[in-house]
Amino acid sequence: MKYNLVRGTKDILPGESAKWQYVINKTTSVFSRFGYSEIKTPVFEMTELFTRGIGESTDIVTKEMYTFLDKKGRSITLRPEGTAGVARAYIEDNLNIAPVPVKLFYIGPMFRYERPQAGRYREHWQLGVEVFGSNSPMLDVEVISTGLLLFKELGVTGLKTNVNSIGCMNDNCRPGYIKALRDFLRSRSGKLCDTCKVRLEKNPLRILDCKVESCRNVFKEEGVPSILNFLCADCSGHFERVKEYLALIKAEYVVNDRLVRGLDYYTGTVFEIMCDRLGAQSTVMGGGRYNKLIEELGGQPTPAIGFSVGLERLLLTLEALSIQLPVDSSPDIYLVTLGQEALKKAFLLAEELRSSGLRVVMACEDKSMKAQMKLADTLKAKKAVIIGDNELKEAVAVVKDMATGDQKKVAFKELIPQLNQALSTKS
Repeated sequence: MKYNLVRGTKDILPGESAKWQYVINKTTSVFSRFGYSEIKTPVFEMTELFTRGIGESTDIVTKEMYTFLDKKGRSITLRPEGTAGVARAYIEDNLNIAPVPVKLFYIGPMFRYERPQAGRYREHWQLGVEVFGSNSPMLDVEVISTGLLLFKELGVTGLKTNVNSIGCMNDNCRPGYIKALRDFLRSRSGKLCDTCKVRLEKNPLRILDCKVESCRNVFKEEGVPSILNFLCADCSGHFERVKEYLALIKAEYVVNDRLVRGLDYYTGTVFEIMCDRLGAQSTVMGGGRYNKLIEELGGQPTPAIGFSVGLERLLLTLEALSIQLPVDSSPDIYLVTLGQEALKKAFLLAEELRSSGLRVVMACEDKSMKAQMKLADTLKAKKAVIIGDNELKEAVAVVKDMATGDQKKVAFKELIPQLNQALSTKS
């Protein structure tokens, strides 16, 4: 029987995995410069964490979660996103005792049962940051700046930040907007898709995020209420300072008063980073504030903010922009041997070379010199180190530069330092 991939999953093959590792290493470097520490949470959690944290009316909860009963009948869900698990860990592991703000980042797989498409898989990887303990608008912009720097260091240009505030739950803030939005949409409910007709009563903000054309056309009509006209003084003042700090760092941004994001835990500032060189699928990062989530999950009232980036989507972005990552998984050295004694010497030499930090490959079977040199060329080895009976007698190896064809004899005792120096200089 032949076994195939489960739909919506993907093998990351060696050439591609080198790119993944480069992006992950770059992410870790950038995030650490802003003071973030990595956190790893379980791949599965109790289902209620996501239904309560993300929101029961969201598409993720209603349509996309991988949920099952364990052997004790408990409802378990593979994590569909990273924030809820990190928030749970913040509460359970008493991370609130650390100096604020508490800055965390994660990199790992998420699971959503949705229609597979380019850069969107049912098992997909996300990288993201979460910050707890500060409500400063300066922090909002620092979080946005973290994402902007990551994209900049990966070579992505043409970035623009869409920002909005979706207010708080004070009576004269978001609830007032929701009422006005519901009143506007009720008179046009016949134009809404079936899903949004349900959302109209449960959570009309979700309709702003609908991708169905008929729903999108409703918001092109006159009289659409704007959330910015309903913000309370605190939310309005906070958003004004966010815009001031964005201008201060010269970030190109636009205010999009229909930006809401797809998860119910967001409050206040929400944002998306777009790349104007990508066409319709231009969003490369999104996030925002979720100042009520920790309290909703049983913790003390704690302001928080974060963002996430899909790793597959990010790599597709780099490919679409013809950005070549500086990855090189080829060996530094290919050891070519002639004869059993030379093979033993090379085997020991390979151990020493690897311990010195070099990438070394050799054939463990008896192959001709021609076959070994062909393999060294196929693998794009930088140097071939050749050892035969004559070399053993002279206590030397022949070192050949595979790019230029130049070769020379080097004494065994000088081999490791010379190879390290030559390859370090070339690198």
